Amino acid sequence: MTVLRTSLRNFLAHKGRMALSAVAVLLSVAFVCGTLVFTDTMTTTFDKLFAATASDVTVSTRGSSDSGETTADNGRPPVLPASVVDEVGRTDGVKSAEGTVVSTSVTVIDADKDSLSPTNGGPTLVGSWTANEARTMEITSGAAPRSADQVMVDADTADKHGLALGDEIGVITAFGTHRAKVCGIADFTVTNPGAAIFYLDTETAQRTLVGETGVYTHVNVTAAPGVSDARLKQNVSAALDGGYKVQTAKEVADANAADVQEFMGVIKYAMLGFAGIAFLVGVFLIINTFSMLVAQRTREIGLMRAIGSSRGQVNRSVLIEALLLGVVGSVLGVGAGVGLAVGLMKLMGAMGMNLSTDDLTVVWTTPVTGLVLGVVVTVLAAYLPARRAGKVSPMAALREAGAPADARAGAVRAVAGLLLTGAGGAGLYLAAAADTAGNGALWLGAGVVLSLIGFVVVGPLLAGAVVRVLGAVVLRVFGPVGRMAERNALRNPRRTGATGAALMIGLALVACLSVVGSSMVASATEELDKSVGTDFIVQSDSGQLITPQAVEAVRAADGVDRVTEYKGTEADFRTPDGAVSEDTAITAADPTYAQDLRVETVAGDLADAYRPDSMSVHEEFAKDHGVRLGSSIAVDFRDGATARLTVRAITSSEAVIDQGAMYTSIDTLARYVPAERMPLDSLVFASAQDGREAAAYTALKAALDDYPQYSVRDQTDYKEALQDQIGQLLNMIYGLLALAIIVAILGVVNTLALSVVERTREIGLMRAIGLSRRQLRRMIRLESVVIALFGALLGLGLGMGWGATAQQLLALEGLKVLEIPWPTIGAVFVGSAFVGLFAALIPAFRAGRMNVLDAIATE
Repeated sequence: MTVLRTSLRNFLAHKGRMALSAVAVLLSVAFVCGTLVFTDTMTTTFDKLFAATASDVTVSTRGSSDSGETTADNGRPPVLPASVVDEVGRTDGVKSAEGTVVSTSVTVIDADKDSLSPTNGGPTLVGSWTANEARTMEITSGAAPRSADQVMVDADTADKHGLALGDEIGVITAFGTHRAKVCGIADFTVTNPGAAIFYLDTETAQRTLVGETGVYTHVNVTAAPGVSDARLKQNVSAALDGGYKVQTAKEVADANAADVQEFMGVIKYAMLGFAGIAFLVGVFLIINTFSMLVAQRTREIGLMRAIGSSRGQVNRSVLIEALLLGVVGSVLGVGAGVGLAVGLMKLMGAMGMNLSTDDLTVVWTTPVTGLVLGVVVTVLAAYLPARRAGKVSPMAALREAGAPADARAGAVRAVAGLLLTGAGGAGLYLAAAADTAGNGALWLGAGVVLSLIGFVVVGPLLAGAVVRVLGAVVLRVFGPVGRMAERNALRNPRRTGATGAALMIGLALVACLSVVGSSMVASATEELDKSVGTDFIVQSDSGQLITPQAVEAVRAADGVDRVTEYKGTEADFRTPDGAVSEDTAITAADPTYAQDLRVETVAGDLADAYRPDSMSVHEEFAKDHGVRLGSSIAVDFRDGATARLTVRAITSSEAVIDQGAMYTSIDTLARYVPAERMPLDSLVFASAQDGREAAAYTALKAALDDYPQYSVRDQTDYKEALQDQIGQLLNMIYGLLALAIIVAILGVVNTLALSVVERTREIGLMRAIGLSRRQLRRMIRLESVVIALFGALLGLGLGMGWGATAQQLLALEGLKVLEIPWPTIGAVFVGSAFVGLFAALIPAFRAGRMNVLDAIATE
């Protein structure tokens, strides 16, 4: 009880000094809890939607996915005949059976030819208005569609794009463009996570979406009173004799939820990974805080030991203070995490994904996880300072408080740090020398972890040398004030090393990702220059396949010399070794693709792969299955017949573009796949007539004006788009890393603030002998700058080493250019100096306001 009272009294006495450590715990716990609440809320929203929209039993084709996915390679969803609706309707236990048509292989445009599809990645659905839809949609304006020239739109899409009754829209499918006027607006009775939904009458939906009447994509079945879904499914399955897929509402909802959970799982664990980095950085802040507090209370602890306190009691006293810090920071962090989740929901709403706070989900495991994680991390971080406190002898009561008894890193620490750093360097070397990316990735992971730990451990040893160099370059120009700032940074290398290490971690990751991103862009750009022989590439950024009408528009564009179609499909391969490779991708293209993409071959000529009943394979596939030129492979095309194709070319597996692709001609594919099942183009390449590149570029953009879902890019545009995509990904990652850097900045602030308290008497004496307030503040700011630059120098150097090693692994996949983004590295380094200045504002201000006499009198 005495230990508890002492710990509580010390905690309250130093609560101001622990505030920033508590903020670090708060931020880290908030990020974890916010992530869990946000992803749980997303899951709840989708679960409610799927449960509300699913009929008691749903009947679909065998070829449809478990979750009812309606996309298809040929732009036409799998359908079942109208007779199935009648047959199901006559089944025992069925109250009603209603056929419906729905497709996501669509693009919807307004009168100005602007896309009405969501920009947040949500789907665009066009379907028939049925009684099942009316369960979750309420018509708030106008009426449901009754004729071919009418369409109803969901209220969220109407609000976002300013649609009103009477406005004209166009529905673009593989069968052409259908135009209609808005006749009604319907609002969701459940939360719409961000889909854009349009309704046509049934007959129009059939003609527009699947190209014929009398067919449906699904049958929605409602059970008669007293009939369970399981019983209804059994009856319907028996009536259809197993020819179709029959699912209960729960099975459909579970299948949809599984798809969402897979996606949400990636987001959740990625964000939790960044939260873990923030926790790691926070550990250094907490260690520094308690180390400095213990040093400042050396005389106090010595007195406690002199009057009978045991080592264990002193140790427990410090750990209890850490426990209190962890509890306070974690409790506040849990509350902040819920607020963060609400903020993320509002942000998603601004991006078009509507999430209602009514669905806010806080399961009991979330606050428990936050509390346990925050408390455990805080207590573990305080363990080493607590051990040092327990080792303080009673004789320490005679020493001046804050005396740096452990100023130099011990020999054991130095040796351990050098060994770990050496092991990390060896791991990075082995990764760079690996023959395969898979093996290299294991060595890279080990090298990154070991080198990071090594730099952290050896940080105090490096601090002396690096700070002296930085002092000579940066601080000496400030005269005596600069030299004092340098000596303050060198006073306790362990403290400087730990403070710099916190910043080092975040900046190392920034530098590594910058190197990898720049190298990927440079490699892809070089590969485009070397391999791509076409002038223009037509594709959809949202993944929509290219309709035949759009392809014809490309062919008709003025100034275009040749057009190459490019289709992707899957097939089962039976190779000469007797193995069967199921669902293997194969690319069908026009013979001119051999000119549009200069693919390196290790045997044969790629142009021969486009001869009738011919194909190419890549080198690794050939080695794995004993395939050589002239080998015959049985290819069972999806939605088609089995062909025997002769291997006419073997391509290199090291290509960047179309890596691992296997080619055949579109004519060969058409011989074995019926016309109505032929996949649509995923890409179209166009080359201009000699000297007419600019005119053809303009003509292509004009030709595709009616198809806003497609982009026309020349090689320069394509390179810029690639750079933008990687840049956006990196910016998102940098944004998540910002939390760790903020915590690191708090560590610098806390270190300086506690250092000012520790040096109160010294500061008073310096002021007494003539140091001005301005000089004092400058000294503290310069000390902060040099600590920040120390962390930045280590982090950027370490990160560039990681990035260069990662690029060597990418080189095994064809990305062979190493590019160091020096402007970014330089900007981060200079920015670190400003971070140091910012971190020193409050500590410098407080130091400048000290009363000289009170400071000198401080014990």
